[in-house]
Amino acid sequence: MKDLFTIGDKKTYLHKVSTADFAAFHGEAVHEVYSTFAITRDAEWSSRLFALDLKDESEEGIGTFVNIEHHAPAFLNDNVLFTATIESLHKNEIICNIKATVSDRTIASGKTGQKIIDKEKLKKYFETLKRGI
Repeated sequence: MKDLFTIGDKKTYLHKVSTADFAAFHGEAVHEVYSTFAITRDAEWSSRLFALDLKDESEEGIGTFVNIEHHAPAFLNDNVLFTATIESLHKNEIICNIKATVSDRTIASGKTGQKIIDKEKLKKYFETLKRGI
């Protein structure tokens, strides 16, 4: 794992809301706004941007948690800016604060966790779980 970042470093991700992001369950539309599910997906992606830079070729980044509070709606074609700010770096784990805004309006906030893991160890762990050992 590379040593590239410090507490307070930021990554941003800009997402334009599309119909695929609307709230729907089991094929039934709920409303035409950016769903909590899609916001959570994109919040995790914004913190994964750090993991992509940190991991070596033999490593992979994995999400460990996502905690998002959905404060306000975003609508079709809104540009949502996600800002991931490093709160802590400890060994192979990175914790980020997340803020999602449309212009100056906060639509979501929360935290995410990512760990950098050796690919072979991760593969063996998954295989063990699949076999039920």
